[in-house]
Amino acid sequence: MAHSNGAKRLLLAVNVGSSSVKCALFSFAANPELLARRSIAAAGADAAGELIAWIEQHAGTSALAAIGHRIVHGGWLHEPQLINRTLRGDLQQLVLFAPNHLPQELSMVDALAQYAPDIPQVACFDTAFHCGMPEVARRLPIPATYHARGIQRYGFHGLSYAFLMDELARIAGNDTARGRVILAHLGNGSSLAAVRDGIGIDTTMAFTPIGGVVMSTRSGDLDPGVVTHLARTEQLSADGLEDLLSKRSGLVALSGTTGDMEQLLAREDREPAAHLAVESYVYSIAKAIGALMAALQGLDTLVFSGGIGEHASVIRARICRAFTFLGLAIDPDANERHAPVISTPASTVGVRVIPTNEELMIARATYRVSGVS
Repeated sequence: MAHSNGAKRLLLAVNVGSSSVKCALFSFAANPELLARRSIAAAGADAAGELIAWIEQHAGTSALAAIGHRIVHGGWLHEPQLINRTLRGDLQQLVLFAPNHLPQELSMVDALAQYAPDIPQVACFDTAFHCGMPEVARRLPIPATYHARGIQRYGFHGLSYAFLMDELARIAGNDTARGRVILAHLGNGSSLAAVRDGIGIDTTMAFTPIGGVVMSTRSGDLDPGVVTHLARTEQLSADGLEDLLSKRSGLVALSGTTGDMEQLLAREDREPAAHLAVESYVYSIAKAIGALMAALQGLDTLVFSGGIGEHASVIRARICRAFTFLGLAIDPDANERHAPVISTPASTVGVRVIPTNEELMIARATYRVSGVS
């Protein structure tokens, strides 16, 4: 067992996605310092062995003070909290709300609990950022009996949004952060959030991360009649529909080849289907920005983040082009350089690129609530 960090106490942040695991080691402190980072191309239990080997290489249990997890769906739970038997049972009940994510996240929690039973683990909920949404945004137009069971708009990417708002306040000032802000977390999973006075008031994803804008392999919003028609004519079960709409739809379905934006941009000049996929993505996001602007009654700042939002300048340019009629203008050179500010001085809306850091938010929350002194 190697202890490359000596006697320093460490904090592990674990971010389990649908097909990969991002993990990071930080110093155990109120302002955690990043010490090592890793991405594992597997998920859930399949990634646990590789993650544990990585921990052993960098720290081992003797140096580890606490472990924090991104939990995609918190349901009625908001604040980060220690994972004990009661909370573990509550999270199991939420599996039906997020069957594509929670089982893999919980299997990682269990694997790490078996590996390091005396190390406290903390759950950080990706839905928490949106808990202040007004009822008009949270309530879905279905019978109240279903709402009472917890079927409502939750929203996701909350850890990313919380980080982006902290960063916006740090680099642009509190006045900007308390203005009318739209955050665009654009990656394989994409969503947008409207924030006013520092509080999320609406977002594109709803009950699950499948809804909202067109995504890499997820359909985004659909006419419910399409879902019932497919279930009826294709004899699809609930699990079959889930697989279709979350893994075989979106950009990969429109292009017929891939859901990877970088590949689609490279192919769109010679493949009409790839061009359609890219344009559908841009169109979907521009429409969402327009809707969120209505909810905010205007827009002061637009923030791009996530893998596509941070690195695909052409996508940012095409999205912003839809709002030139409002006086939004971006600087092509700044946009191409992925500069922190890509809007022109004369633009009516400030447009920024802020790299997100979900693992840092996990680390901060874990330090705060772990109970380790």
